[in-house]
Parts: sequence; structure tokens; C-alpha cells
Amino acid sequence: MNARRLSERLAAVAGRVREGAVLADIGSDHAYLPCHLALRGLISKGIAGEVAKGPFESAAATIREEELDGTVEARLADGLDAIHPEDGVDTVSIAGMGGPLIASILERGKDRLDGVGRLVLQPNINAVAIRKWGVANGWAVTGEEILKEDGKIYEILVLEPGHASYDDKELLFGPLLMKEKSEVFREKWQREALSWKQILRQMEQASNAEEIGKRQEGLQQAIMMATEVLEDEKSESQ
Repeated sequence: MNARRLSERLAAVAGRVREGAVLADIGSDHAYLPCHLALRGLISKGIAGEVAKGPFESAAATIREEELDGTVEARLADGLDAIHPEDGVDTVSIAGMGGPLIASILERGKDRLDGVGRLVLQPNINAVAIRKWGVANGWAVTGEEILKEDGKIYEILVLEPGHASYDDKELLFGPLLMKEKSEVFREKWQREALSWKQILRQMEQASNAEEIGKRQEGLQQAIMMATEVLEDEKSESQ
């Protein structure tokens, strides 16, 4: 993978960035995403934010190699601190992290989101944390995608300003992904349900402490919701 040829996962993220956007890519690593979009003339400006010196230097090197100085800028900063008011950022992307970490980055830096009209987020796990953050902070899910690459399943979420409320199923499975119920969606949740059942069996053989009992209830509820969602798909296809 490089700035000219993205992985399928990052290409899907790139496809959710509106043409002409001023993009801040947080945790940009090699800055492949903003450089890829800039090379194709799809963004007017890009910021590659990195909190660690090594990845920051890698991002700066990619920008130099692709001769994108003046269009894409690497910044050494913690999370959304990479965004300055004068940048005019209207789109933020964060990819390749856990959902809770992405949510915490957004929460810590939410005062930097003034003027931002789109968040394109790709959590590796626990996308539910992002949906919950969105509901609590005035961001609605306007786009969702699920894909499989190299044996791993990824979700991509697009959030835009707006008030929304989701039930427990929608938060866990995704309000839009639930409607589409693609083959990859079914594979993901069948796999998750099996894992939860295995964990439950192991817990049943362990202590009956109150904390374990609460976790058992949570797993049982998740398994029940997954079963209902997957059975809904079967009934709709008949």
C-alpha cells in the first residue's frame, strides 16, 4: 500500500470524503489517505495528524515524496489538536483504531469540531462506542459500510451534525447496516455470537460472583439481539 494505491479498507474511507473537502486525517501514519486524495485533486487541503514522532516523520516523508507540500501538511499533535481554527477543516477522518479510542479522541477534542460537517470513521472493533458518542454529542449516522479484507472485517461510519436516537440493536449492529444485512454483516455477527456463546460456557464453569453474573446477562442479551437480527434476515428472504 502507498499513496497511489490504497488498501480496500482505506479506499472505502477515501470514498466517503466529499470532493473539495478540507480534510484532517487523525492518526494518519504514512499520510497515505490525504496524499491519495490530494494526488487525485479530490481535496483542497489535507492535514495529517500524528501524536508520535516516528509516524509523523513517515507522514512528512510521504508528503515530500509525492511533492504535495502546500496541499498536505503533517502535524505532530495529540488527536484533534492537529486542527487549527484557521484551517477551515470541514471533514475529519480517523481510521485503524478501536472504537472506544476513536470516541475518546472525539470527546477530548470536540471543541475543535466547529465547522466540521462530516466525520469518516473506521474502527477496527467496537463501533458501538462511536455510535453512542454520536448520539450524546449531536451527530447522526448518515452512512455505514462493512467490508472484509485479508480475513478481517471492518466497519466504516459516516457521522454528520444532527440529533438521532437509536435502540440497543441499532447501536450494536448499525442502523443502516441492519437494513442492508450484507453477506459480510451476517458473517461478522454469526462469528461474534459463537464467540459470546463460548465465553458464556466458560463463565458457567467459573465462580457465580455478582460481577460475572452481570457480564453473563450482557452476553445473553447480545446473543439474543444477534439471533433476532439474523433471523429477521432469513424471514425477509423467504
